[in-house]
Amino acid sequence: MPTPTQTRAYASPVDHTAYGHYGTGRLHLSPGWNRPIYPFQARITADGSSGFRAEPGRYHLYAAWVCPFAHRATIVRKLKGLEDVVSLSYVDDERDGRGWAFRERRGPDPVNGFTLLEQAYDATEKGYGGHISVPVLWDRQTGTIVSNNFPDITLDLAKQFDQWAGASVDLYPDALRPEINKLNAWIYHDVNTGVLRVARATTEDDRERTRHQVVATLERLDERLAEQRFLTGDTITEADVRLWVTLARFDTEYNRGHLISERELTDFEYLWPYARDLYQDPAFRETTQGLPTTWDAPAGRGR
Repeated sequence: MPTPTQTRAYASPVDHTAYGHYGTGRLHLSPGWNRPIYPFQARITADGSSGFRAEPGRYHLYAAWVCPFAHRATIVRKLKGLEDVVSLSYVDDERDGRGWAFRERRGPDPVNGFTLLEQAYDATEKGYGGHISVPVLWDRQTGTIVSNNFPDITLDLAKQFDQWAGASVDLYPDALRPEINKLNAWIYHDVNTGVLRVARATTEDDRERTRHQVVATLERLDERLAEQRFLTGDTITEADVRLWVTLARFDTEYNRGHLISERELTDFEYLWPYARDLYQDPAFRETTQGLPTTWDAPAGRGR
């Protein structure tokens, strides 16, 4: 079992000349790689029936400030008041062919002293050749990755640590699960990954089709929020977290140069105050960097 290290070990600077750009051999896997892109999919359970019992101090979350999928996990961790239960550290914002790394800008790996996140994957499965992603939920007890499957990580943080959670919010209540699951699937395809597919489209027809799908979905969500504060009613749920990380990056990143829509997020009557409303919560504000000052004004939604 690894012990925490105080050594400030860092990876060498990003070097695309020496290591290339991240992707080839990792994201674009060979036909022989017959596994999910996020292959580590164990679950944490309150009773330990999964083999990974929810315990304070046992698990560590590796995240990246620039990754919206990792951002979800950091928001949920703070919403549930788990800062002293599940520890957290960040990889560097930039990566070369070696994948995510620990550098001085974001600090060292406080658990294992790794310089590259790839080392966590290799410690879990020797010779691992797949995608090096964040978030990663690490188990100090076994010295392995529990999960790099981002949807499961947020659900487990939301539900399995309630014995120690300092926040009363229920992000995945039983009565709303069918609705949340439906929203999550819709938001993931049409918004979270939709904005990425627009940027990566290889033909103009594909780009236009996907762009219109994203815009239509944002308009439907805007209409949905005309009558309620959050996506399922009066309380924040998992669905709000999943949508918000894309909204927070929409104007400054995904829609830069109006790649997707002539309307910016600030032009949506209900989505814009909804996004700012969530940003007033410290769990969203303190896990986010780089938003312009227009986000600071209270939403004033009156609901």
